[in-house]
Amino acid sequence: MENERRERIRERLLRLEHEEQVRIIHACESGSRAWGFPSRDSDYDVRFIYVRGRDWYLSIDAAVARDVIELPIDDILDINGWDLPKALRLLRKSNPPLLEWLCSPIVYRTHGPLVERLRAMVPAYYSPRACAYHYLHMAEGNSRAYLQGRTVSLKKYFYVLRPLLAIRWIEEDRGVAPIESQRLVETMLEPGELRDAIEQLRQKKLVDVELGTGPRIPAISSFIESELARHANGLRVTRTPERDNDDLNALFREAIEAAWSQPSAEA
Repeated sequence: MENERRERIRERLLRLEHEEQVRIIHACESGSRAWGFPSRDSDYDVRFIYVRGRDWYLSIDAAVARDVIELPIDDILDINGWDLPKALRLLRKSNPPLLEWLCSPIVYRTHGPLVERLRAMVPAYYSPRACAYHYLHMAEGNSRAYLQGRTVSLKKYFYVLRPLLAIRWIEEDRGVAPIESQRLVETMLEPGELRDAIEQLRQKKLVDVELGTGPRIPAISSFIESELARHANGLRVTRTPERDNDDLNALFREAIEAAWSQPSAEA
């Protein structure tokens, strides 16, 4: 079943290239499957970066055209992507979702040399401050919406734990936080009651169709409340100096040529 669905994703991406006249240079999994805590019926959150032809970028409508492609969500697939210039502007801002796409453990298609160039640029544009505040806002929002009261949305624990552990990773100056939640748990938490509670919940989510609501889990709730309180007066992380656009523009120009120099099925 898993192989069939991955083949369905690859076929849909190939058809999208022909329909939109683009080249997909990277397509990966984002969301719970990439984070390591999917349910048995979790959908596939496919994200991709694409590039159009040189003539398109030189047209008078390019500046006002949409720079995203979003396909209708069906029963199992949620597919959307960003034009390469948009992705490069977001790299300049150290956008965490983009950084996660580049290090996703599940890759459906990739243009190896171009994506390696992108990854190599990440340290120069990585901003601990931008990433940490992104994760803090994610944790605060999910906690406020789903983890208040005696009964909570159990799966939302993961949507608060992961960003809070990512902040710890950043605070220790370890670089870009990994996308895999299990790596964050094993690196940032000592063995004990909290790790045991997280693992029990993760195993339950892996085998259940979907976690519903249930009583608060004391060890996890206490950790979340403590971490959010610790960050209440702001984060103690550094801001990365701004870089110029020369390297990003050079990669963009190179990508137009490289992405269209081979058949799309080999991209």
